[in-house]
Amino acid sequence: MDNQEDTIAVRAGENFDLEKVEHYLRDHIEDIGEGTLQVRQFPSGASNLTYLLQIGDWEGVLRRPPLGPVPPKAHDMKRECSLLQKINPVFPLAPKPYLFCDDPTIIGAPFYVMERRKGVIVNTSFPPGVTPTPELCKQISHTVIDTLVQIHAIDWQAAGLDTFGHPPGFLERQVKGWIERYHRAKTDDIPQVEPLTSWLLSHIPQSPAPTLIHNDFKLNNMMLDAEDLTRPVAVFDWEMATIGDPLFDLAISLSYWATEDDPEELKTILPTVTMFPGFVSRETFMEIYAQKSSRDLSSIDYYMIFAYFKLAVIIQQIYVRWKRGQTQDERFAVFGARVQTLITHAAQLAGV
Repeated sequence: MDNQEDTIAVRAGENFDLEKVEHYLRDHIEDIGEGTLQVRQFPSGASNLTYLLQIGDWEGVLRRPPLGPVPPKAHDMKRECSLLQKINPVFPLAPKPYLFCDDPTIIGAPFYVMERRKGVIVNTSFPPGVTPTPELCKQISHTVIDTLVQIHAIDWQAAGLDTFGHPPGFLERQVKGWIERYHRAKTDDIPQVEPLTSWLLSHIPQSPAPTLIHNDFKLNNMMLDAEDLTRPVAVFDWEMATIGDPLFDLAISLSYWATEDDPEELKTILPTVTMFPGFVSRETFMEIYAQKSSRDLSSIDYYMIFAYFKLAVIIQQIYVRWKRGQTQDERFAVFGARVQTLITHAAQLAGV
């Protein structure tokens, strides 16, 4: 979904029975008019599979887990759907879900269907006809920061999100959990892993007060208004959202915020428009966030190192699925080298 909501024909092996799905939709969603279900696939997701559903004038988006075995507790469609039901009324940028289905006879896996939002997703380039002036890039930067601050300001208890996380000990659990996930998905020997993970375990800082965190917040998980790229239309991919440490969430966003002075190998992994002139630096991003959220960022270096390690593990989890033949998506063939680069970068930042 770069520049616009481009879709592709459903990839081989990732299709499902259209007749069954159409019957299920008509039984559970009102106001679906005449027509036959047409399905296209959004190609950009590397985790859950996402499809555009169209029946006449009605449109929806279906999300399901990836094919093959998945990590424990990952890709919980029921949880993601329930989370959106609670977040959408207080944070309208979160899409409204229509239904959840755990009947394995429909598509062979749990799934949910949500509303479709229309706009553009800016990832590695700008939409045709848009001149990325430094002023526009600066304004988009502020849109991203403001949106993250808004997410962290949601009254999660009033929204009924108490059961969506366990704030005490959150950061320690995250560090230990991502280290365990790495070892479960390990393929190649990377010598920096041992000293890096030891450093992470021995330097865990005190967390600030917990907030709702998106856990994968980045520019290309936002949709912007096609007529005004400074106006957000949606925030997607809430699958890892929880109640936890907002500085962890901030660091995750910053780890995706590639800048022109990053090492070349890092820019290759994270090629985003944030390298264009006008996008704020990570330091400025932090300063604006700190000012608008009134949070102390004195321990942010630790969070950044952990965020790069976490990103490496996410990529490793995708890479191991490709190596095992659980996905045919050739984009993932180079992910092993990307894991090495990110772990090396994190280890250098930690001085180990």
